[in-house]
Amino acid sequence: MVGASAPATQAKPGTASLSSDETAGLTQITDAYLQRRADAVTTTGVQRSLRAAPAGTTAALAVELEDDFSALAEQGRILQGVNGGYTRAEVEVTPGESKVEGDTATLEVIEDTRLYYPDVQEGDPEYEEYSLPHSLKFNRTPDGQWLLADDQAQVDTTGPAPSTQITEPLDATAEPDSEDEGPKPPAASTVQPMDTSVEEKAVMAAGYNYGKMASYADKHWRNTNSDYRVYGNDCTNFISQAMRAGGWRATSGSVASRRDNRKWFYASHTWNTSYTWAGAENWYWFAAKHSDRTRVLNNIWQMQRSDVLQADWKKDGIIDHTMIVTKRSANEIYMTYHTPSIHNKKLSTIRAQYPRAAWYAHRT
Repeated sequence: MVGASAPATQAKPGTASLSSDETAGLTQITDAYLQRRADAVTTTGVQRSLRAAPAGTTAALAVELEDDFSALAEQGRILQGVNGGYTRAEVEVTPGESKVEGDTATLEVIEDTRLYYPDVQEGDPEYEEYSLPHSLKFNRTPDGQWLLADDQAQVDTTGPAPSTQITEPLDATAEPDSEDEGPKPPAASTVQPMDTSVEEKAVMAAGYNYGKMASYADKHWRNTNSDYRVYGNDCTNFISQAMRAGGWRATSGSVASRRDNRKWFYASHTWNTSYTWAGAENWYWFAAKHSDRTRVLNNIWQMQRSDVLQADWKKDGIIDHTMIVTKRSANEIYMTYHTPSIHNKKLSTIRAQYPRAAWYAHRT
């Protein structure tokens, strides 16, 4: 726990900035809390039953965290049975803006966490990694100590959340005036065959560079490309960027044709960019029906590097989320996506966490 000191600079009436020492102290509390949270989902955490909150939290939050840590431990046990789960976690916390008002302080941070895989074979990813913003509230006690009182992780629930967060994905909504394309073909099978080997996909074909598509995702999963804007729900915008990096050419288009699922183009503003660029449902129809740039697969385990997977969480006929394969091994497929920003998450983990979803797999 951290002793209080006088605020350093006045920000506005009633609020002030935290001193560097105070910020460092609150960051230390945050780091211990987020590390404990990540540890809870690992095999080590499952074995040790890490339920107690770390020091530096209020009594009320400690009670809430016991429930959270128990749920994370149960998730860890499930994943351990599915694919070995995670062996250990490394957490790095980067502090951002802070303020204090009376006896309440707020600190914005970015959590960058690596969840390590067991039995990694040569050439396979060593870990799943994610980057997640948090807004944390601290209360000052009468003796001048700061205690963590609340954590608001900024998880967008249209995509699979980091494994350290207990959330259910929500359905996205289709653009209200986009074209009705009717029903889709049946969703892909999720049954994993005994033999998961598939014929290796060429790096380049038909003028497309599939290696560049996946490499783009590897490069920009966390550090967004400044050539593009970021959407509130950014998953399909990110995938369109990767496809463009690998050779997909924009169609002609304008404000008048942006609702047309036969068009795919990016422009300086959202209002003159096609729905198919950043809308998951619209991207499906352009890619699979109107452009023939992808081929729909009948089983998700047929996917290879640079292929695209889309999810309909509640099976309501509207696709909610889009991801790309950044690595394929003999027995596993690794997915990367935005909103939230996650790199090389195992497909078997996503399937175990969201068993009710309908999946649409594209060979790019």
